Amino acid sequence: MANANHSFEIHNTEITYLKGVGPKRGLALKKNGITSIGQILRYYPRKYLDRTNVKLIKDLKVAEQAVIIGKVISYNIKKTFKRRFFEVTIFDGTGTINCLWFNGLSWISDKFDKGDVLAIFGKVEYNRGYTIFHPEFDKIDGAENIVNTGVIVPVYSSNSELKSVGLDSRGFRKIILNALDKARSEIAEYYPASIIKEENIIKIEEALTQIHNPSDSDSLKKAIYRIKFDEHFFFQLLMAIRKNKIKKLNGISFSRKGEIVKKIYNNLPFKLTDSQIKVLQEIGSDLSSNKSMNRLLQGDVGCGKTIVAVLASAIVLDNKAQVAILAPTEILAEQHYKNFKEIFNKVGIDVGLLIGKMNKNDKSLLISGILNQEVNVIVGTHALLQENVKFKKLGLIIIDEQHRFGVSHRKQIIEKAANPDILSMTATPIPRTLAITIHGDMDISIIDKAPKNKAAIKTRVIYQKDLDDIYNLMLDEINKGGQCFIVYPIIEESEKLDLKAARTAFDFLSQNVFKEINIGYIDGRMKKDERDIEMERFINNKISCLVSTTVIEVGIDIPNATVMLIENANRFGLSQLHQLRGRVGRGNRDSFCFLVDDKENKSKRLKILEESSNGFDISDEDLKLRGPGEFFGKKQHGYIKTGLADFYNDGIIIRNARSQAFKLIERDSSLIDKENRFINIELKQNYKEMLTLINIG
Repeated sequence: MANANHSFEIHNTEITYLKGVGPKRGLALKKNGITSIGQILRYYPRKYLDRTNVKLIKDLKVAEQAVIIGKVISYNIKKTFKRRFFEVTIFDGTGTINCLWFNGLSWISDKFDKGDVLAIFGKVEYNRGYTIFHPEFDKIDGAENIVNTGVIVPVYSSNSELKSVGLDSRGFRKIILNALDKARSEIAEYYPASIIKEENIIKIEEALTQIHNPSDSDSLKKAIYRIKFDEHFFFQLLMAIRKNKIKKLNGISFSRKGEIVKKIYNNLPFKLTDSQIKVLQEIGSDLSSNKSMNRLLQGDVGCGKTIVAVLASAIVLDNKAQVAILAPTEILAEQHYKNFKEIFNKVGIDVGLLIGKMNKNDKSLLISGILNQEVNVIVGTHALLQENVKFKKLGLIIIDEQHRFGVSHRKQIIEKAANPDILSMTATPIPRTLAITIHGDMDISIIDKAPKNKAAIKTRVIYQKDLDDIYNLMLDEINKGGQCFIVYPIIEESEKLDLKAARTAFDFLSQNVFKEINIGYIDGRMKKDERDIEMERFINNKISCLVSTTVIEVGIDIPNATVMLIENANRFGLSQLHQLRGRVGRGNRDSFCFLVDDKENKSKRLKILEESSNGFDISDEDLKLRGPGEFFGKKQHGYIKTGLADFYNDGIIIRNARSQAFKLIERDSSLIDKENRFINIELKQNYKEMLTLINIG
């Protein structure tokens, strides 16, 4: 077996010293986050060209993905009346196919010579002959036999900066094979023999070799499985370490059952659901323990998470400690403040609100009250995180929409107390496979049933031709005292056009359909203060209809809102649409959500929302359709980034990896046993950043 320390040295060897790299390529790689040999070995292909399944041009079918091998017989930059393009014509003995590029002409135009043998891959189209637009391509060296290539070729992601120094996919293949040659004998297997045997996985050295230079499809499958297992295992290992650390922390035991809980519970104007009672029992058990709580409360929109948070707070107050409720925006903080104050004032408990727009004197008085424990329930935004905000006895931290806070924010609030109990809340239902991956360090409670008195939301997919009828329905609802939302999508790639569409719609509606009523407008480009003012006008019913982009807050409670109209609904994910429709139906009147489909045939995807109101079922379908990256949105941060892991399809791998990781930490929490020392080294090599955050989660 390779020496672990030597393996560590090879892993950290600067990329510049790798054969075929040098200073220029080294600089380009460093700018793109690849600084060492270890990192280049973990730069996995984005796909593979299977030359073992080559098609003859005469057998091609339009719209199929195909691999073709042939000789370059001509290449030219050509012009149409609109634009220039580069065309290469390939002949394989049975026919010709044209390869066309419209982008990156200066880079692509000097890549070919007449007589070059190419393997090309792409979607076959017919445009005065067989054509592939922007194909993947690979030059086949003269020594290779065209008929018997029999190779699965890895394709690597690149960009203009990397391509300018010769690091296209082919260039990457060459230097990665050099890295394998240099490091192969020094790649240490970090798993003990027991895990290798129980999970029936190949060794890491073989996996890295087969990922970058597969000998056949079976070997490639085994390599992909091993790498996926690793990615899930080490993330779950971090979760296990975090959970184990929390178990060992001596928290405060809130075991006293006092009058505050009894009074609030007995005065509730409604009966708690079985689901709420079950969740309260789980939280109560954590609070009474002398170990710190780290629990996530998941619940669909309008399921009753707030009253659960109030009763959890009451337990802590009965035990003479303080509660902090952290909200991501001032509007949500003000809403929580109103809800908590309404309940706690009836039992003689003061509730404070700490937000950025407070005047200096009020803020100073409140901060003093928090320090002296004159104020025991404090709702706030990021203002709570300021250094001058000190608690006398902070026992419970409630973090609302916790995924909207960065790791550093959670660290700041947690450090204001000695091992406080933490209850994180989210109104974003997360499929179980994802939940145990992302929140593996937390205990999870789920409110999966809505209160029986919750107003129904009738959802319908409509088309542009139906809009006049819907506008009339909206006017009718407004005349009955209701309020309406009209939401437009904003997609990053077409943000300017999308904003213009939303603003144009507002101008048209305010001057025509809704000219007799007060109509408002908000979007993400507006100043925060302007947005908040407009939103507050809507909350206070001074605006009857709000045209907006997706900046309307999750969790905003507007009981009068009864109609939600979502334009271009097919551009949203299902979970996002479900979240948006949760802005209506918060009062006691039936409400409506209309999804405008661009297509004339009702999409099966949108039909799911007509048929289901269960956020967990919808999120499961959404994950299945879009994958985790799109599920959370491109800019979502704080979640695991992996190379090959697929959260929806890797359910069995995740369960196995989690089981092995948690068993390992139960046996050897510090990873000091001889058989686990290589795992410890791998953890420190590849997961340094995450290890530093292990105390925060």
